[in-house]
Amino acid sequence: MDAFLTEMAEILEEDHVTMSDELGRFESWDSLASLSVMAMADSKFGVRIASQELKSVVTIGQLYELIGSKKA
Repeated sequence: MDAFLTEMAEILEEDHVTMSDELGRFESWDSLASLSVMAMADSKFGVRIASQELKSVVTIGQLYELIGSKKA
């Protein structure tokens, strides 16, 4: 989980993020960040996330759960 949070902090251009942080509250959360998340999920975790799936995610924790559900 720490590696995931580190990756998300980098994508969101923040020093630190938590699982309860809402993605929409970050200034850097835009279409480029969404693409970066999809690429990170593929390269680091071996799962593909569709843009439609990503739109239903509110928090970083929900994103983590989505990635985990696809790995299982």
